[in-house]
Amino acid sequence: MYARRRRRYLTLMTVCLALFIGAWGFVRLWSVPLAIAMCVVAMVIPPIAAIVANRREPDDHWWDEDDRW
Repeated sequence: MYARRRRRYLTLMTVCLALFIGAWGFVRLWSVPLAIAMCVVAMVIPPIAAIVANRREPDDHWWDEDDRW
C-alpha cells in the first residue's frame, strides 16, 4: 500500500523533471513557447503528486480509526 503510493509519486516527479529538463535542454532550440508550456505543465505536477501520495486507499489503516467498527 505505501510502496504503491511511493511509486506513483516517484513516477509523477520523474515526469516533472523530464519535462523541465527536456524543455530547456532540447525543446527551446526549436520552440521557446513550447518549452514554456512544458514548464507550466511541469509546474502543476508536484501538487498533484503530493495529493496522489497522500490519498487514502481502501486497505489503509489510519491512526484515528477505531478497529471496532
